[in-house]
Amino acid sequence: MSGAAQPALLPPGMEGNTRAYVLLTLTALCWGANAVFGRLVVGEASPMVVVSLRWLGVLLMLAVFARNDVQRDWQVLRTHLWFIAAIGAMGFTAFNSLFYVAAHFTTAVNIGILQGSIPVFVLLGAFFAYRTRVTPLQLAGVTLTMLGVLLVGSGGDLARLAALQLNPGDLLMIIACLLYAGYAVALRRRPAVSALGLFTVMAAAAFVASLPLLAVEAALGHLQWPTPTGWLIIGLVSLFPSFLAQIFFIQSVALIGPGRAGIFVNLVPVFASILAVVFLSEPFEFFHALALVLVLGGIWLAERAKPR
Repeated sequence: MSGAAQPALLPPGMEGNTRAYVLLTLTALCWGANAVFGRLVVGEASPMVVVSLRWLGVLLMLAVFARNDVQRDWQVLRTHLWFIAAIGAMGFTAFNSLFYVAAHFTTAVNIGILQGSIPVFVLLGAFFAYRTRVTPLQLAGVTLTMLGVLLVGSGGDLARLAALQLNPGDLLMIIACLLYAGYAVALRRRPAVSALGLFTVMAAAAFVASLPLLAVEAALGHLQWPTPTGWLIIGLVSLFPSFLAQIFFIQSVALIGPGRAGIFVNLVPVFASILAVVFLSEPFEFFHALALVLVLGGIWLAERAKPR
């Protein structure tokens, strides 16, 4: 994505494909861990405090690593500033706000599995926005993934859907995934700038967009500044899912291309489920396993059926 030199994160002697696979696995692990962090931070800091401080922390790190990229690309970035700010607010602020609110009402296992729906939502979004051709096998993949999402949202009892008895946390997470898919589809129109420069402007927009929501949270009397544990979790969220995962992904795309790199996102619900069971002692029931198979199977079908 970027011609700029990125920080070296693995031994330089490692072969390109192997480096990319390691970095992409770490990326999925970081993003899967975010579901666990979302549950751990409940009671330690309020959702909008987490979102605001998360992106402030990311900006402080980007000030060190991305300064040259932003300066070099500033003329182009400034021309597209409103578009970049809008997708940053949607993909980072709106998604994460709903994510951390949802974590108050549902489990990290559910959050992780529901995140697996994002690639399929992106497929549907690309069809409606750009009339990207969708094959019958891709439609089958979409159907399987949606069944998995509905299975999680209904707690394993699809009959609850008829009575609209969805867990509010799962419903918020589905909306968050739709917003993130919209952000991913909009990225197709990104300006030709370095990935780090683009990420920096989007992160800045995410922080600014979080401030009005932080003010609303305070006005409603729900604001909670972080406890010592909350500060630790926010620091981990800023470093791993927000900053390092993005750097890993940028390096990997440069090594093997966006198409092959994107497939590794499918590991996120797998890692999220494993981490939630290990670190949160959350139950992993049969319907979770079935939903995970449906979601990953649907994504596999959709990926295999991509028009050549």
